[in-house]
Amino acid sequence: MEDSQIAKQTDNLFAKVAELIEQARKRVATAVNVAEVYTRYHIGQYIIEDEQQGSTRAAYGKQVLKMLSARLTERFGSGWSVETLEKCRKLFTVYSKSATLQRNSSNEISATPQRKLSAVQTKSDKNRLQCGQNRNVIEPQFCLSWNHYQILMRIENPDERSFYEIETQRQNWSVRQLSRQVGSSLYERLALSRDKDEVMRLACEGQTIAKPSDIIKNPVTLEFLGLKPETAYSESNLESAIISRLQTFLLEMGKGFLFEARQKRFTFDEENFYVDLVLYNRILQCYVLIDLKTDKLTHQDLGQMQMYVNYFDRYVKLDFEKPTIGILLCKSKNDALVELTLPQNANIYASAYELCLPDKALLQQKLREWIDEFDEEQDTNK
Repeated sequence: MEDSQIAKQTDNLFAKVAELIEQARKRVATAVNVAEVYTRYHIGQYIIEDEQQGSTRAAYGKQVLKMLSARLTERFGSGWSVETLEKCRKLFTVYSKSATLQRNSSNEISATPQRKLSAVQTKSDKNRLQCGQNRNVIEPQFCLSWNHYQILMRIENPDERSFYEIETQRQNWSVRQLSRQVGSSLYERLALSRDKDEVMRLACEGQTIAKPSDIIKNPVTLEFLGLKPETAYSESNLESAIISRLQTFLLEMGKGFLFEARQKRFTFDEENFYVDLVLYNRILQCYVLIDLKTDKLTHQDLGQMQMYVNYFDRYVKLDFEKPTIGILLCKSKNDALVELTLPQNANIYASAYELCLPDKALLQQKLREWIDEFDEEQDTNK
C-alpha cells in the first residue's frame, strides 16, 4: 500500500476516533454539570429543612450558614462561600415551589402553563415548603449547568423561566448568550409579537417556528452593534455594523437563520436592484429578505419590498421551498400603513429595531395587560 493511501486511511480513522473522544468528553462534562446542579439543589433543601427547625429563623440561618461555609471550605476547598450556600437555598426554593418543568420518558420538555403572568405565589405555593412536606415535592429534571441556573432562578415569572430553560437546552445557548437573551427581554418581545392565544405556548414549548409570523419579534434589539441611538448613522453604516457582528445578529433574529448575501443584486427590465440582506430560514425552508430603514417607513418602501419578494418567488426559490418572507427592519414602524398598503397574504412584515436594551419592566407590564385582557375576553365568551 502506498504511503498516500496509508496517510488517507489514517486520516479517516483519526477523524472517527477523535470525534468519538470529543463526544464522550462532552457527555462526561454534561453529566458533571447536571450532577453539580442536583447536588446544590439538595444542599438547598437540607439548609431550608434545618432553618425551619430554628427558633429564630433569620439569625439562626445566618449563623449556621457562616459556620457551614467555613467547615465546607476547610474540607473541600474554595467555592463554598455563604453567598454560594444562599444560592443553593434559592435554587431549591424556586424549583421546588414552582414545579413548572417536567419531562416525560422521551425527554421531551413540557410545562404546566399558568394563566396569569404574575410573580405572586398562591397559598399552596407558600405552604409547600413547610416542614415535613419537602420530600413530597416533585423533583425537577435539571439539564443545564449551575451557571445557567444562577441566571434562570433570578427570573420571578415561572412561565418566562420555563421558556428560557427550554430554549437554552434546545439551542445550546452559552451562559453569555442566555444572559443576553434574558437582558434583551426575548420572552416578552416574542409574546407581544404573537396572537394572544399563542402566548402561553411559549412557556410550554419554547419558540415554535411553524409559520412566517413566528419569526417576527418587536422590537429587534441591536444593542450589540455599538451604534448610539443619539448619533446620526446611515443605512449603509447599519448594514456594515450588522455584517461585522453577523453571528450575534443571526442569534437575535431567531431559530434556523442562515446568511446568504448582503446587497444581493438582481436585474429586472434592464435595471439593477439590491436587497440589503438575504437570509434563509432552514426551518421554514424559505428565503427571508431584509431591508434596512433608518428613516420613517413609507408606502414606497413597502412596495419595493413587495417587488423583491415577488422576484424571489418567481425566479429564485425552488419548487419545494416555501414563499419568500420580506422584513422591513425600521427605526419606527407603522402597522396601520402596512395593513393599508399590503394585502393580508403579502408575507411582508415591518419590525422596529432598538439600539439599546428595551425597558424590561415596561414590556412586562404590557404583557400583563395583554394577558389580563385575553382572560377577560375568554371569560366573556364563556
